[in-house]
Amino acid sequence: MAGNAALKSTAPVFAALGDERRLRLVSRLCSGGPASIARLTAGSSITRQAITKHLEVLAGAGLVRSARRGRERVWELRPRQLEHARESLDAISRQWDEALGRLKAFVER
Repeated sequence: MAGNAALKSTAPVFAALGDERRLRLVSRLCSGGPASIARLTAGSSITRQAITKHLEVLAGAGLVRSARRGRERVWELRPRQLEHARESLDAISRQWDEALGRLKAFVER
């Protein structure tokens, strides 16, 4: 199994990405770069307050960060956390492949 410490550190990332709206926010920040709340709510029926709450959850998981630029906060993606999550999934995938290989070898004996 992937290291317990690695899984424990990426669990908040997976929990945060488990919400469709937060996943969409990450996608928008990934494709569009840093954005203000106004830009992130443009064309959406979601309130600024709701977007802010979702961004705070993502920030708590280390996926985004904000910086003040004048009177507004600009949010940007922190891709390293996504890389850690991908690495965890890769490790789990390798473990499954190894387990299936052992099962295949056992069945073929």
